[in-house]
Amino acid sequence: MTPTLFDRITFDPRIMGGRACIRGMRITASLLVNLVANGMTLEEILGEYPDLEAEDVRQALQYA
Repeated sequence: MTPTLFDRITFDPRIMGGRACIRGMRITASLLVNLVANGMTLEEILGEYPDLEAEDVRQALQYA
């Protein structure tokens, strides 16, 4: 059995209206994409959101 490509992207209608979130948290993939698009580095994002891991950001970007 191979893991899914986006095993950190979750969808739950009870969390953020079913939008693509990171590991069931109230942090959306689109938020991470926007932070990167606006110039934040991976280190800055992880500093602002300590519950995130580097792979969370990478998968959000790949998902987009």
